[in-house]
Amino acid sequence: MADLDSKLSSVVGDRTAKVLGDGLEIKSVGDLMRHYPRRYMVRGELSDISALTEGDEVTILAEVFSSTNRPLRGRKGSIFEVVVTDGTDKLSLTFFNQAWREKELKVGRQGLFAGKVGVFNSKKQLAHPDYEMIPDGNDVDAAASSFAGKFLPVYPATSKMPSWKISRCVEMAIDSLDEIEDYLPEKIRQAHDYPTLHQALVQLHRPADLDSAEKARERLTFDEAFLLQSLLVLRRNELKKLNTASRKTITGGILEAFDKSLPFELTGGQKTVCAEIERDLAQDHPMHRLLQGEVGSGKTIVALRAMLAVVDSGGQAALLAPTEVLAAQHLRTIEKLLGDLAQGGKLGSQDKATQVTLITGSQSAPARKAALALAASGDAGIVIGTHALLGEKVEFKDLGLIVVDEQHRFGVEQRDALKEKAQKPPHLLVMTATPIPRTVAMTVFGDLDVSTLRELPLGRQPITTHVIPVMEKPGYLERAWERIREEVAQGHQAYIVAPRIQAGSDENADIDFLFGTESSDIASVEELAPRLHGDALSGLKLAMLHGRLSTEEKERTMTAFAAGEIDVLVSTTVIEVGVDVANATIMVIMDADRFGVSQLHQLRGRVGRGTSPGLCLLVTNAVAETPARARLDAVAATLDGFELSRIDLEQRREGDVLGARQSGTQSHLRLLRVLRDEDLIEAARRDAQEIITASPDLTSYPALKNELNAMARDMAVDYLDKG
Repeated sequence: MADLDSKLSSVVGDRTAKVLGDGLEIKSVGDLMRHYPRRYMVRGELSDISALTEGDEVTILAEVFSSTNRPLRGRKGSIFEVVVTDGTDKLSLTFFNQAWREKELKVGRQGLFAGKVGVFNSKKQLAHPDYEMIPDGNDVDAAASSFAGKFLPVYPATSKMPSWKISRCVEMAIDSLDEIEDYLPEKIRQAHDYPTLHQALVQLHRPADLDSAEKARERLTFDEAFLLQSLLVLRRNELKKLNTASRKTITGGILEAFDKSLPFELTGGQKTVCAEIERDLAQDHPMHRLLQGEVGSGKTIVALRAMLAVVDSGGQAALLAPTEVLAAQHLRTIEKLLGDLAQGGKLGSQDKATQVTLITGSQSAPARKAALALAASGDAGIVIGTHALLGEKVEFKDLGLIVVDEQHRFGVEQRDALKEKAQKPPHLLVMTATPIPRTVAMTVFGDLDVSTLRELPLGRQPITTHVIPVMEKPGYLERAWERIREEVAQGHQAYIVAPRIQAGSDENADIDFLFGTESSDIASVEELAPRLHGDALSGLKLAMLHGRLSTEEKERTMTAFAAGEIDVLVSTTVIEVGVDVANATIMVIMDADRFGVSQLHQLRGRVGRGTSPGLCLLVTNAVAETPARARLDAVAATLDGFELSRIDLEQRREGDVLGARQSGTQSHLRLLRVLRDEDLIEAARRDAQEIITASPDLTSYPALKNELNAMARDMAVDYLDKG
């Protein structure tokens, strides 16, 4: 007998186990039992051979009439052909390189044969059919009825391990399986009317009917949600046990001075989120909060206030950005917002002032040395940087808060490396401008408190979006260039975004997701900019920006664009987040179908940030009524990032949603779909909280505790630690 932890070879043999392990990463009996069927094929009612037509899924009762094994022409291998008859006609069964079947398929024996009817050389045939030979003397009618009504599971398969072979391996595993201990608390199982774990695993592979298969699948889907939510609830409880320095807001400090200096009032949403963060910072256990908000909703101001509160307490804040362009933009924005308050230690500076410094990988040696000294001494209350902040030489005097911008760009290990630079566990604020549907936040960031900014600050201008279908209306593209000229003539600036840096080189593309059909004529920055400069946009000041430029070139270009010295910036998606040039009013996105929905929403958020309305033009070769065109039409139809995030999620694979950084999570979500299963996730969260509240260390639920410990080890639970 075997259990779920048993080696696969103990059930199916060494050779088969190796093929399953190499091709499908199935190593144990448990792995095999959790290799779930994609669908089921119902063996048809018994058919007369004379009535068969090509493409039919059939089951026939027939007698072996003849069999031959012959070599294949011109290549290695053989074909074993069996001719069967039911008295109405004859049918050919073909098997490649399986002469051993001759021992079973002997002339005169009866059997049931199931498969899809094909035609070869004008003869009807079944290739590699499923079959069951009827032992001599058995009740043929009873065997036929049993075989014909069976549901055949169809599995994800490989060329070396087809679905029917996997099915036989699963049958062997089920027949050798001991009773499986159920980790789901009995009161939860009964409340949802679920089968036991053993019943669910067996019923999903060997269903009596489709209803029992569906109930088994629902139970196992719930398990995925429940186990993950239990881990996250436990993780939240563990985080609350950590001790850290309280960073209470004080009066008369730099935060109060900053608030008084603001020329505008915070939105209601900003005030609410700021209050949540201030409460968190005042606690003696670390804050772990996700701040999500629409493009331009004012997350930077909220994060800056949190950083200033920590500076007031004598601590420092580190802001981790994914790119040097974004890090430099943050430095400019924060220095501009703080004004004199960022001039700490300089002649004539305010007593309350601090310093802000930047650490990136491509800084000059003197600049880096000066920045490192400011961070180590504590003179820089705010340290902004890229991955360079994680370097061994970077030290802080008292790191109290870590702010991670565009958190999905960073792995857990990187955030942990920064946490190690703090004397006590630091507070953590992670930000994203990509709205996250609630169930995704619960599934991936369930150990974080979530704050959401939905309203835009007063004065933010509307952005109009149009699709330019080049194949249908080629003249519209010329009109797009004219619109850029008109905006520039009014004193404004423009972005043109291309998916590639260089023609014909996908490896240089600065894009996260590729959609649509492949094309050898995809716009690139280095090709597009010179062509436009010499033609449609001649006379305008154009510049290029992309990830392969040096830091100095990128910084020089962005500074010049922000200063109005450049009319049109031709760029890759390096300007996707954080870049804030109020005078930019129009964006043209080339080959827009090559980008994801949320990414397009991020990009267009770069315009309309000043006093004039924004315009975004999505150029595409995608024709009407195609999925690629539907995505673009959806972006053009709404500015609601949360609605678009759902559309984006519905059109992407689950793995993309959860992200490579949550790879451990992905491997445990085989059935769960975060949008489709919203209600299930909500129920699982409630059940997990109830169980853990009643037994915080799960001593009352030993089987659940063991399962969670095993799951945590398997998926390296650190991948769930957003802190």
